[in-house]
Amino acid sequence: MMVEKPDTFKHAPLPREAAEIHTIESADIFRGANEIMIRHDGVVYRMKITRQGKLILNK
Repeated sequence: MMVEKPDTFKHAPLPREAAEIHTIESADIFRGANEIMIRHDGVVYRMKITRQGKLILNK
């Protein structure tokens, strides 16, 4: 099955050198919770910490 990307598709920025990339600790974002909501371009996503300590992002 062939899927075409929409005209509004935004390309991810090119990777920068590691020293320039802003890093945030997950504990600072979650603040003790195991699930947060993130709004990006008007769409709300759910990010969750699993029992194994991994992150899952769902639309």
